[in-house]
Amino acid sequence: MTTLLIQGVSLPVHLPSLNTSTHEQFYEFCQANPDLRIERTAQGEVIIMSPTFSDTGNRNFNLAVELGIWTKQDGTGIGFDSSTGFTLPNGATRSPDASWIKLDRWNALTDEQKASFAPICPDFVIELRSASDSLTTLQDKMQEYLDNGAVLGLLIDRQNRTVHVYRLNLAPEILTNPESVSGDPELPGFTLQLAKIW
Repeated sequence: MTTLLIQGVSLPVHLPSLNTSTHEQFYEFCQANPDLRIERTAQGEVIIMSPTFSDTGNRNFNLAVELGIWTKQDGTGIGFDSSTGFTLPNGATRSPDASWIKLDRWNALTDEQKASFAPICPDFVIELRSASDSLTTLQDKMQEYLDNGAVLGLLIDRQNRTVHVYRLNLAPEILTNPESVSGDPELPGFTLQLAKIW
């Protein structure tokens, strides 16, 4: 039996092929359900998320735009939007709301790996908490990114107007109602303006 987590509600669903599925089978399952945003934990739980509400989608877009502008100017890596899935070293498949990977790491992957849920953890991830998201679950997810190779992560909690900044080998820093957050030194020159995110 596989447990599907749908918007924070855990429902047992009998999908024996998914419970023991390979990465390729999980990829096929995701391709067969293109309207769903699907993740898988390191323990094999399949998490199905509904499309974001319009206001959250707009804020995700603003995150991606700001990261995209910096990425183009910086030129040392590439950015990804919220629909991108990555297979982390622990076996989980995750889709951050926005992410960035250094070019040398990305270019080390084969074309086949890039065309699937690439087996890589982004160097930088952003998660934007929506009304249905559990803060504790997102905090665990941010730690998972760090444990699997990320060097910087931002968890933006709109409800509490806080940003949790995750850096490798440091305790998370919580910023209250900041106007902006700097990515230095991990992402030199990147500053996320939060006016259009709040």
